Amino acid sequence: MPKQLIDSFGRVHNNLRISVTDRCNIRCFYCMPADNVEFMDRSELLTFEEIERFVRVAAGLGINKLRLTGGEPLVRRDLSELIRRVSKIEGIKDIGLTTNGILLGDQASDLFAAGLSRINISLDALDPVRFKEVTRREGYEKVLEGIEAARRTGFDPIKINAVSIRGLTEDQVVPFGRLARETGIEVRFIEFMPLDSRQAWRRDHVVSGDEIAGRIQSKYPLTRLPADNPSGTSTRWSLGQGGGEIGIIAPVSQPFCGNCNRIRLTADGKIRTCLFSLGEHDLKPALRSEADDIELAAELQRIVLKKKPGHR
Repeated sequence: MPKQLIDSFGRVHNNLRISVTDRCNIRCFYCMPADNVEFMDRSELLTFEEIERFVRVAAGLGINKLRLTGGEPLVRRDLSELIRRVSKIEGIKDIGLTTNGILLGDQASDLFAAGLSRINISLDALDPVRFKEVTRREGYEKVLEGIEAARRTGFDPIKINAVSIRGLTEDQVVPFGRLARETGIEVRFIEFMPLDSRQAWRRDHVVSGDEIAGRIQSKYPLTRLPADNPSGTSTRWSLGQGGGEIGIIAPVSQPFCGNCNRIRLTADGKIRTCLFSLGEHDLKPALRSEADDIELAAELQRIVLKKKPGHR
């Protein structure tokens, strides 16, 4: 039997999310303070060589899907070189990227040529004023330029991740539905999640997945599509024949922990077995010591085995 990353609940993990930096060029209120953010010293970040080594070890344990995140991953210099490196690792079949899109216009072609498979663009509003309210920075037009550059380059699919927040962006749901219907870009609506330590999250700000679907359905026909992946995080909906597709990710109202197949590697070399986890397992000492790949693999298996049944 091949080696696997399997937890005590029988969940087999094949999906690795890699944060390549903690830096970002916007300041979304639900993610970080507006100013005076203290970032890690660059020496604390994993090098491309260390990330490549970790991916090679993880691939030997069944990891075949990667997603590069941040912070904002495109602020990491020469990111296309990392993609080129990990795309050549035996067993890696799919590499995705989640970006805010501001720097995408200048990098899309290099990323595509390096082997990037898929791209998700985080955009919570289709309005420059509302965009600035969320991000506390300019950049809306740059994001639109990045989306168009990705389309020209040949990325397919292109997905937009839109967080729905009551009192701020719930009125953007229908405009995003219109965008999906008119362009073929899949919009994935995401319930507002507690992602930071600044207590910006409140349950009464959550626009539920059911409400999102209802808002779309008030304007466009919705048909539930079959799940294309048992470990997928979103429910998929067609906007009518030839009318595009939306997805709804509802980790608050409809948790999908039971089928979770994901782990995360932070920019400074720690493993999180859940996006919401308060605990981390530091693998950087092993990556920067004389520990061999067998020891690293065994430690990763031990960490995943202790994964909790779900988030809180």
